[in-house]
Amino acid sequence: MRAITYSSYGSADNLELSELPVPKVGPDSVLVRVKAASVNPVDWKVREGYLDGLMDTVFPVVPGWDVAGVVEQVGLDTPEFEVGDEVFGYVRKDWMQAGTFAEYVAAPVRTLAKKPAAWSFEEAAGVPLAGLTALQTIDRAGVSEGDTVLVHAAAGGVGSFAVQIATARGARVIGTASEKNHDYVRSLGGEPVAYGDGLLARVDELAPDGVDVILDYVGGVMDTTSELLSDLGVVVSVADPTARTEHDGIYAWVRPSSDDLDELGRMAEAGALSVRVDQVFDLADAADAHRASETGHAVGKIVVRV
Repeated sequence: MRAITYSSYGSADNLELSELPVPKVGPDSVLVRVKAASVNPVDWKVREGYLDGLMDTVFPVVPGWDVAGVVEQVGLDTPEFEVGDEVFGYVRKDWMQAGTFAEYVAAPVRTLAKKPAAWSFEEAAGVPLAGLTALQTIDRAGVSEGDTVLVHAAAGGVGSFAVQIATARGARVIGTASEKNHDYVRSLGGEPVAYGDGLLARVDELAPDGVDVILDYVGGVMDTTSELLSDLGVVVSVADPTARTEHDGIYAWVRPSSDDLDELGRMAEAGALSVRVDQVFDLADAADAHRASETGHAVGKIVVRV
């Protein structure tokens, strides 16, 4: 099968199109014929070696954790899926090696769910890691009807899902974004504010009694915005461990979950969750997809079509 690989840590120049054997399928896994995958910032951070202290790496590595495709083969004990099922998932394993930037990936059933008919394969591939991150941080923060939620990086991959999910739960959402993306944040149901100098005053004007939840998807904002919390407010960050160590909040790491993917799918079918695909690259151009992610300027998701 064709796959994108890298044989050592380094820049996107290390990515190359290779030929690899089709993966073996374990008893609780299925073989997915990949239609699309997506790039997340963690993908190039792993490639650069930044997560080497957290996860074992077996070279050559096929990058990518997000996938959308069709079940080609089932394992010995996988009653959840049949051959031909359209699926999407966050195929993160306990080590780095056999990712989703390939024609096939062996995926444990706990990492997959049925793809909603409302989404194309490209849209579905853009959802798993970012959508699960948004959903799980919102769950851990206990967001509910009537809460005021401040979402940092509201126009980004994770933030755009968080705005929609929190709004669907009846929360009022204020989202930081550059001014060029304010209309996009409004279209998701949020109230945009420009980040940078004067952010505290702008949020305080909108929510003079403070915010109930701060969701940080960018990092570097704890010291300046934690004072916006109401007395019983909570902060959740996926980018800054000081949320837990210094601000009595939560530092979150997204987990694969079929149940949570199912919830995202139900929201999609109900018209409550949309996906914005910013750019689509062919598999052979995966290095360019990584470079596009590294700029930090994507609005929505960067997808690789297989």
